Amino acid sequence: MMTMNWQAKWIWGEGVESPRNEWRCFRKTFDVSAVAESRSGAKLRITADSRYVLYVNGTRLGRGPVRSWPFEQSYDTYEVSHLLKVGEENTIAVLVMHFGLSTFYYVRGRGGLLVELNDADGDVVVATDTTWLTSRHLGQHPRAPRMSVQQAFSEYVDATAWDSSWMELADNNTGWSNAIALGSVGMAPWTTLKPRDIPMLTDETVYPVRVESLAKVRSFHATTAIDVRNALNDGSEDHANRIEFTGFVVTSIRANCAGLVTLGFVHGGECLRALSINGEVISQDQIYGAIPERYMDVNLNEGDNLLVIDVSDNLHAGKLQFGVYGEESGELSFVAPVELLADQSASTFFRIGPFDAIIPIDHQPVRELNWKHPIYLELLGSLKRPEDLEQFVDWFSPIDPKYVSEVDVFALSVWRKENVKFAVPAQLQNAIIPNTEAGIVPLFEGYDTEVLFDLGKEYSGYLSFEVEAEAGTVLDWYGFEYLSGQYRQDTFDLDHTLRYVCHEGRQVYETPIRRGFRYLALTVRGAKVPVRIYGVTFIQSNYPMAEIGRFECSDALLNDIWEISRHTTKLCMEDTFVDCPAYEQTFWVGDSRNEALVSNYLFGVQDILKRCLRLVPGSKHQSPLYVNQVPSGWSSVIPNWTFFWAIACAEYYEQTGDEAFAVEMYDAIRYTVEHYLLKIDESGLFNVEGWNMLDWSPIDQPNDGVVTHQNMFLVQTLRVAAQMGRIAKDEGGAAIFEAAANELASAINEQLWDEEKKAYIDCIHADGRRSESLSIHSQVVASLTGVVQGERKQIIDAYLVQPPEHFVQIGSPFMSFFYYEALAKLGEVRLILDDIRHHYGMMIRHGATTCWEQYPNFLENRANPDMLTRSHCHAWSSAPAYFLGREVLGVRSLTTGWTEVEIAPVPCGLTWAKGSVPHPAGGRIDVSWSADESNRTIQLKLSYPEGMMARIRLPEGYTGSITEMKLGIL
Repeated sequence: MMTMNWQAKWIWGEGVESPRNEWRCFRKTFDVSAVAESRSGAKLRITADSRYVLYVNGTRLGRGPVRSWPFEQSYDTYEVSHLLKVGEENTIAVLVMHFGLSTFYYVRGRGGLLVELNDADGDVVVATDTTWLTSRHLGQHPRAPRMSVQQAFSEYVDATAWDSSWMELADNNTGWSNAIALGSVGMAPWTTLKPRDIPMLTDETVYPVRVESLAKVRSFHATTAIDVRNALNDGSEDHANRIEFTGFVVTSIRANCAGLVTLGFVHGGECLRALSINGEVISQDQIYGAIPERYMDVNLNEGDNLLVIDVSDNLHAGKLQFGVYGEESGELSFVAPVELLADQSASTFFRIGPFDAIIPIDHQPVRELNWKHPIYLELLGSLKRPEDLEQFVDWFSPIDPKYVSEVDVFALSVWRKENVKFAVPAQLQNAIIPNTEAGIVPLFEGYDTEVLFDLGKEYSGYLSFEVEAEAGTVLDWYGFEYLSGQYRQDTFDLDHTLRYVCHEGRQVYETPIRRGFRYLALTVRGAKVPVRIYGVTFIQSNYPMAEIGRFECSDALLNDIWEISRHTTKLCMEDTFVDCPAYEQTFWVGDSRNEALVSNYLFGVQDILKRCLRLVPGSKHQSPLYVNQVPSGWSSVIPNWTFFWAIACAEYYEQTGDEAFAVEMYDAIRYTVEHYLLKIDESGLFNVEGWNMLDWSPIDQPNDGVVTHQNMFLVQTLRVAAQMGRIAKDEGGAAIFEAAANELASAINEQLWDEEKKAYIDCIHADGRRSESLSIHSQVVASLTGVVQGERKQIIDAYLVQPPEHFVQIGSPFMSFFYYEALAKLGEVRLILDDIRHHYGMMIRHGATTCWEQYPNFLENRANPDMLTRSHCHAWSSAPAYFLGREVLGVRSLTTGWTEVEIAPVPCGLTWAKGSVPHPAGGRIDVSWSADESNRTIQLKLSYPEGMMARIRLPEGYTGSITEMKLGIL
């Protein structure tokens, strides 16, 4: 038995503890001849901060670690015997990507690698120490822009500067140095190590289905992306919280000759309050385009032109992306105002300020910014020449170049001054088919060439390509989700780009950075000879699961909807459930409750949910109310998300019957619920300052005050706490929570019911003002949680069946999930199907291969009628895969652990349906039925595991036959 004691040391290279966006390579060469006899059971354990890619003798073995809190660092274990070479030298190589800042899925630690190879007896063969060699990946540009505040960095790799075979056995170690030992296992910040608690993710090769288009294009002549957030707010790398500040960014635009240029800003609306060129403030009527694209045409003088940008803002991402295009002005570039500080000319951009800065707490600022600071008010229009900056020398400092990207590939990819399309030649179209001749990318003199690939549907994983090119040829890759005719939905708050500078000849590159997209634009820049494409592939990577769930029926539209729900859920199962594979890749706690229910009906896997639920209490050092995404550097609380987590803990117990886990989670539930009870005000209602959200729609749900739906979900959470308390044999605690639930429900019915309007209002504001709006949301939650009773329930249930037009309507498929749950309790399955056909059918008509985050015309996408939703793949929207199995097939658990299951199909006008639902104890429940509505007959066939008791119920008013088959259990 191999011991879990570690002999390895944490190692890193020279430099700062937590470098920004550093790729560091490690390798160790060793001989296995001494352990040849016992190598059959060799196991390698590894972890790193932030992420690693592991190679053994040049073969990529795995990626990791799974996301975790640094104080509960996860490590992976690999069987490596099949890769070791007996009697020869072997090489373990690891690429470690250290972020150097906190994201929505990583809390900043420090750079580090830990590796240990043990034989079958547990004896150490190789372990990280100072004999390991290390080098920074010299081809990787650490100044690549942030992807987004949720994620780490985009990618810029120069293959001419780094040998791609570095992970193999090397005769020449020039430029490599010995690693530095940081300390033993148990050192901070990784005080505890935990073995990986889920299987390794999958590798599934996917090919594009076609070349969508070919075009010659022109874009900006000079671009940059500046991390304003970190550049103007020292220490902000340690968290991902919102920041408010006042300040300026200053540079000069150098033009070879005077002329008209276009200055374009292409980002999510932050960091551009105002700007001036050579002291002339750009007025609003000079700016065209709408957020996130804003452009202006300005005249530049020959030489240097002073650009001052007011970047004051309440921001989260804090990325300033812009470019300049000019045909008349010759070469354009950004340069430092060297007359001011010649000794600091290495820095191209400078900052003035910040004059005031705040980190808001729970979505509310602790105080107001000082917008009347005298320097702030006078500065913008007073700077005409670089020497004018001298009067602000006390506020003036260079921006560290690490915050300033050499190029913004995203801006170059989304803005085209010219975009002329051509028919795709057959030889280029065939390049996507394996084992065919190379596709040749045509050259256009004076232009770049864009080739757009379509993967056929969205995927989540890692891009790989094989090309032949001349050294120095630039390949800019950019992935996005949606295309419709001439409209391309560019991801302005997400940078899914990769710049790859080719070395001479034929070459293969596989990115170590996860991305999610359907469409992939390749722009070839600076090529003197045509690039030859030998292959573009995508490695789909997700939690491994058998696709047990099935559904098919007489309605082809419902079949298509079920399929996009299945594919969406699969893409959003990584090392945790995530909200989406593109924009965030974040474990949003509330989203995962609904995702888990869908997954139960599709895949039947439980380990992924178990690790999700266990991660949440780790956020108590950020807030005793638990934060809404974990592990994360953003200390943000959505109370409903914590409530959904507690509800999901109870649902996990009901699904699996895992009593030990229920007892384990009860302590964490009790801890946070006790803190939530402290937020009950003197009126007896839950009153909290936080992100009081439920849906992307204009509900009156202020971030401070009493929010009705939130109070109702707290009632349900208190009852869940009581249920879990009884399982944990804490009868006293259970009684307290049950009493608190009853008291809160009474207060809701006394104070949040409007007798005149016969409905629950949405909220009571902090100033005591009662909401004037009514929403279907508050009525849905009242019914779903059981808060409403008696005659009022009849009124509310009627609203659910026919939502009044003057109520605020549902804005996202996430809220529809709760609506469908409430309708299912009322037996209104036909209404569920009608709503699914309406909303999801619209997605299908627009070519959706995955489920959208929002319904059109709500909040974020109102300004652009072509923008149907923000994210085109969001697992919180996969409700149909759950409800079609639960209601149409009629498979519903009646007891904990599914020992008794009801099978009660509901035809709702369908003539037949068939499918499968996984059983949590193993096996599956197969259901097939055909119905004749005219004579009200149904034939039902089913099979299920022998240890399960089936309660079979034909639809009301139907007669028919039932054929059962019980399957034996091994």
